[in-house]
This record gives sequence, structure tokens and C-alpha cells, in this order.
Amino acid sequence: MAFFKGMKEDIASVFDRDPAARNTMEVLFHYPGLHAIWFHRISHKLWTWKLYWLARFLSNVARWLTGIEIHPGAKIGRRFFIDHGMGVVIGETAEIGDDVTLYHGVTLGGTSWHKGKRHPTLKDGVVIGAGAKVLGPLTVGQQARIGSNAVVVRDVPELTTVVGIPARVAKSGIDKETSERREKMAREYGFDAYAISADNPDPVATAIGRMLDHVQVLDTKVADLCQAINKLGGDVCGEIPEVDVDDVDFLEETERAAERRTHHKEQDNS
Repeated sequence: MAFFKGMKEDIASVFDRDPAARNTMEVLFHYPGLHAIWFHRISHKLWTWKLYWLARFLSNVARWLTGIEIHPGAKIGRRFFIDHGMGVVIGETAEIGDDVTLYHGVTLGGTSWHKGKRHPTLKDGVVIGAGAKVLGPLTVGQQARIGSNAVVVRDVPELTTVVGIPARVAKSGIDKETSERREKMAREYGFDAYAISADNPDPVATAIGRMLDHVQVLDTKVADLCQAINKLGGDVCGEIPEVDVDDVDFLEETERAAERRTHHKEQDNS
């Protein structure tokens, strides 16, 4: 009875995560990811009963039929969904939580020939993109996202997106303060820093964005120092060379941004 209840949950999860699913009969007969999971549940039960040869035989039959290889020793939670599925490989000591989604070509592999825990642990709600490789006895936190073709060789914090080879953090759910600060600077200066934000998946672009943040802060500090010195009778601001930019739109936007900064300062002084 529990097996058939799990099947109903699995079918419902397909409708939740795949907009191409049209009806129950189509999902039941044409989704190899579901077939692989159902085969695995039987083979895993045989594995726990120490019927190792029979469990491996059934998992090989599933691999021939679906193109998905799941070792019968792997532990898989509820509502696990493999979309498309061809080429997915899940190792013996892998542990997968509830509501996890994998796309085709994903490998949950090991990096050691020694017995013991050597495959990844995926917490609830993890999504792994097509072609990604998650290698070793690492942990991927809840609701984390792994981009397509990424190679993950270290732990991934929860609520985090990683991309690249080796995988690097592209988006973090706890980086709210940085995002708000950049949005405030963009409003003050009249432009976004070339659309580069803390959520940008390109690590080089992110580094440039941080440099631009720093330049903006320095520009504000220099302007404040110039005004302070002018009030004391000096005239250093006129000696600062102007940046020669021919782009008319940029110059007009810079003037508008300067007017907004002056307006904000007048309001603060009042």
C-alpha cells in the first residue's frame, strides 16, 4: 500500500515540476525517470534484505530500460523527480532527501575507491541541472541549486546556487544586505553598475561589480572632501581632471545623477 501511495505522490510531483505533462496516462507510461525510481524502490528493498545479487540484477534491468543507473544501496526520499533522465548515475552511498529534482546527465559519484561513505548527500528541495557532476561525500544543503554542467567537489550551503568548473557560488539567499546596498547606489547615481549585481553568476563580472561599488563610494567621499575644503577657502575641486566621455546619454545621466545627489544633500541638511 505504501508503494502505491508513493507512486501517486511521484505522479503528482511530475505535474508540479514539468509543464509538458498533460495527463496521468502519459506520465505513467512515458516518463523513464519515474520508472527508474519505482524499479529502485524494489531493488533497494531487496538490498536491505541482503539479496545483493538480485538487487543489482533488477537495477541493471532498469538501466537497460530507462538509461538511468541507480545503485540499489542509494537512499532516496519522497517525491524524487528525474526529468528526461538519460545518463543519470547515482552511486551506492548517495543519500537524497524529499522533493529533489535531477535533470539528464547528472552524476552523483565518488572520488575514492575506499569503502564507506563516498557519494553525495542531497538535502530536501535540491535541484541539479543537466550534466552536472557532484562528486565525493559532500553535502548539498536544502533548496540549493546546481547549474548545468557544474562540477561540485565541496559542500554547498542551503539556499545557494553554484555554477562553473569547479562550482562557485552564484547566488546566495543570505546576501540580501549587499543586494539592497547596490540597489540604493544605483538609484542615487542614476544607473546600475552595468547590470552587475551580487546575484550575477559570472565570478569575473561580480568582481568588477564590487570594484565599481568601491569606485562609487570613493567618488562620493572625494566630492564631500572637495566641498569641505572649499568652505575653508581652498579650491582643489577645480584641479581634478575631468573624465572625457563622448557618450551623450552617459553625460546627461551623470548630470541628472549629480542633481539628485545635490537635492538629497540639501534635504539632509534641512
